[in-house]
Amino acid sequence: MAHGVGHDFFPGFDRLDLEAGDVSFRGRIGGSGSPVLLLHGYPQTHIAWRFIAPTLARSHTVIVPDLPGYGDSRTRNDQPRWTKRRVAGALVALMDRLGHERFAVVGHDRGARAGYRLALDHPRRVAAYASLTVIPTLDAFATIDKTFALNAWHWFFLAQPGDLPERMLAADPDAYLDTALAKMAGGLERIDPLVLDVYRNAFRNPHVRHAICEDYRAAASEDLEHDASDAAAGRKLACPVLVLWSEREQRAASMPPLDAWSRWAANVTGRAVPGGHLLPEDAPDVVLSSLQSFLAGQ
Repeated sequence: MAHGVGHDFFPGFDRLDLEAGDVSFRGRIGGSGSPVLLLHGYPQTHIAWRFIAPTLARSHTVIVPDLPGYGDSRTRNDQPRWTKRRVAGALVALMDRLGHERFAVVGHDRGARAGYRLALDHPRRVAAYASLTVIPTLDAFATIDKTFALNAWHWFFLAQPGDLPERMLAADPDAYLDTALAKMAGGLERIDPLVLDVYRNAFRNPHVRHAICEDYRAAASEDLEHDASDAAAGRKLACPVLVLWSEREQRAASMPPLDAWSRWAANVTGRAVPGGHLLPEDAPDVVLSSLQSFLAGQ
């Protein structure tokens, strides 16, 4: 067992261990008050929220699952593909099991993509939505240029059909993961060794690597179609939206995040955050204060 795997990153939280929507969800749950669902990104697990969840739990019930297929959350019945629509349905089933009819959703990276799909498909369930470092998939693909392609080459590698990415990732999972995280964090030394152990341990599992590839394949196909259909029909997020983005990343982006999200929601606020891509870990104090103000207003 990797050294960090047995570490308790969420003292005072209970373990989340529930079957819902063809997923055996694992993660943590704690606190009391209005519910907030925290969704992590690629290539991480729920412990990405270790600096955010404990403080939010002072005023909210905080649910922190591993996304379906990621970390320790295992999926069953992997056909049809786990699109963001299917992930959103499973998350709604999870919240049903926990007795939460209406809740806030905070997502980072891939979790933000599942989160906005949840808000679009289940508008009566989502009281507020926060996106960290993400613009909608439709807009992201529409703005691809050389800079984006070189920086986010994994979008296109992981989305390749068949099992070629899985076979290549199996050759040296740690080397791939370390390279990805080092780029996101601005250096591997910026990631706590205990945390890196957990991320490596998860990524060493071939089922997790396959789920990640399927996540990106869905983004380039079904998820994109679902976004395009909603855009054509004029469907928008009915809830308030908070958008946080990395100052460092935005310098290389071609579309301002607030401009992108204003096409998808009427009530959008947000700000740039100093730091890199891993905002919940890189700039937790700024993220936390922004989330607390946003969630207090709902």
